[in-house]
Amino acid sequence: MNFIRNLLILTGVAAIVIGLLAHFTGSALLHPFIWFILGFFVVITGATFYIARLGISYDSDNFQLYYFGSMGFRMILSIAVIVVYIFLFPENQLQFVFNFFALYFLFTGFEIYSLLANLRPHLKKHNEV
Repeated sequence: MNFIRNLLILTGVAAIVIGLLAHFTGSALLHPFIWFILGFFVVITGATFYIARLGISYDSDNFQLYYFGSMGFRMILSIAVIVVYIFLFPENQLQFVFNFFALYFLFTGFEIYSLLANLRPHLKKHNEV
């Protein structure tokens, strides 16, 4: 439940920053699809965290398999979104890619931080046994 709360806080802060940038710079820095990109990453981050949590609860010895599988899924889906956009919409491609990867790195960093924070108690329990 902590993860969902933190994800909502991160999303709210990102939405405020995006809103302020959109208000003050217009479309000079932000692509018109930035809100869809933000929604995409909220859903993908929640899904990959859920997969990793399943890996911890069902088979904590093979957690790496679940974690790297979810990260691979995130990367393949992200590349697919970029490729589809580039083929369907020829305008503002570079701006889309920059906005996409700015949010990609933000949410990936958040997920790594959340997993490390949640794994720390599990590792302490595992080392004490």
